[in-house]
Amino acid sequence: MPEVEIIDPALVIATARSWLGTPYHDQASLRGVGCDCLGLARGVWRDVVGDEPFPIPPYSRDWGETGPNEVLAEGARRMMPEVAVSDAGPGALVLFRMAPRAIAKHVGILTGSDHFIHAYERLGVVEEILTPAWARRIAFAFLFPRSSNI
Repeated sequence: MPEVEIIDPALVIATARSWLGTPYHDQASLRGVGCDCLGLARGVWRDVVGDEPFPIPPYSRDWGETGPNEVLAEGARRMMPEVAVSDAGPGALVLFRMAPRAIAKHVGILTGSDHFIHAYERLGVVEEILTPAWARRIAFAFLFPRSSNI
């Protein structure tokens, strides 16, 4: 992939923080009204990059789902530059594998070396400590590009 200009991580973080307190709602993406983890990422994308380049089809909430295709990661690769998990810093979108050998199905945005924002069932959008238990589940990392024309 050619060199891609990325959005200032501080803008990504400030935008993600503007979603704090949004209630959890499966497959929604409306700040202050409701979103799930992917809906949070979609909303931040709309705020910092622009229109979503393609519609998001309905998806399963099964965090233990296994299979050969990393659908979420493959979709992110179509729109965002991927970085090594070890190189992911503040402002990076990270995908979590919630069970061993399961496909990555949870999304968060790093806000520092030890914090992240995500939408979690029953809690809504929260910023919390990136504990070792969360950190070891990170399977992929991506950066928000300045343009959706990757």
